[in-house]
Amino acid sequence: MVHDLAPLAARLRTLPPACGPVRLIAVDGHAGSGKTTFAERLAGALGDAPVVHTDDLATHEELFAWDERFRSQVVEPLSRGGTARYGVYDWVRGEFTEERALAPAPVVLVEGVGTGRRTLRPYLSCLLWMELTREHSWERGQLRDGPGLSAFWSGWIPAERAHFAADPSRPYADFLVHQGKLGYEVRMGPTSAP
Repeated sequence: MVHDLAPLAARLRTLPPACGPVRLIAVDGHAGSGKTTFAERLAGALGDAPVVHTDDLATHEELFAWDERFRSQVVEPLSRGGTARYGVYDWVRGEFTEERALAPAPVVLVEGVGTGRRTLRPYLSCLLWMELTREHSWERGQLRDGPGLSAFWSGWIPAERAHFAADPSRPYADFLVHQGKLGYEVRMGPTSAP
């Protein structure tokens, strides 16, 4: 297991940018697979790289239909070397309640279910996939969220199944991330050259 993510961070810094001057790195995987925690740790290894959470862009009505919003509010400004400004959805109030600014940086992480989708892959310098089965991920997510969100999970699970059936990310992953008790193991993904 890798305790130190510095080698991965160093490798990511050497990749060519695919979003203007920005190396956009996606952290994808099933809900509950550990994407947010891993992205935060990787951001730290990258010198506090900014992280965009797709939970800020998705809505109750558009669990997966946030990619056009992401492209127009984040990708397009960053690809021009400008500051991105995107709305942040309030899951309690059910509306966008604030705006977040994101200046272009050498590396920007985007984490969330579906960040490796086909419409975003042309802008990604790298796609990381959290290697945990969907059943185990969903079990962890439901334990994390508690019984108060059981109705949400009842709708989420079939929606996630449908999304990945139509637009899978894992087959396009550059690296597979395995989380263990003591750290992470990063392996070459399906698209990596041997």
